[in-house]
Amino acid sequence: MPATTQQVTGNMDKALFDQWFDARLEAKLAEREVAHVPTMVIVTTKGTLDMAYPPFILASTAVALGWEVEIFFSFYALNLLKKDLKLGISPLGNPAMPMKLPMGPKWLRGMEMHLPNLVMANIPGFEKMATTLMEKTLSGKGVASIAELRGLCIEAGVKMSACQMTVDLFEMPRDAFIPEISEWVGATSMLPRAQRADVNYFI
Repeated sequence: MPATTQQVTGNMDKALFDQWFDARLEAKLAEREVAHVPTMVIVTTKGTLDMAYPPFILASTAVALGWEVEIFFSFYALNLLKKDLKLGISPLGNPAMPMKLPMGPKWLRGMEMHLPNLVMANIPGFEKMATTLMEKTLSGKGVASIAELRGLCIEAGVKMSACQMTVDLFEMPRDAFIPEISEWVGATSMLPRAQRADVNYFI
């Protein structure tokens, strides 16, 4: 049975509408993508010198790209928010850590010294020496200190949140921390923000 004029016109109208709608939707999605500001949440729990670098480097890089960034400091990572930064490093139980000398002839500086834990544990002041060597290595390569990276993040607008549960658990006085901490919160407040973020890291 041949289609009526009304049916043909209706089919054409629907096709034109679908075409217009698809084009409009694509344009709106493109506008939304351009206007969208990426967000990133970093949950950090480590308080050693080597593990202090990843959250601050990721945060400072992301905020330089125009992202909104929040770092949530929990457990030992709260040491990174203290006014007096006393960060150490320990090669004990860390077989991935290369032990290299930052001074001396090139052939010596290129050697990785893998010392048994038993040896390191029985050398007085070994961890302090390892911390000093790491600091010299970082300084010699022109890497910013943790204090400098933290200051850069604060200046750029990175949100610093501290875990209230950890503070209560270890009875940490608030006046020991920098005043730039934006919030003292728990997991209940943190998780919804992490859920909405485009990128999440756990360090």
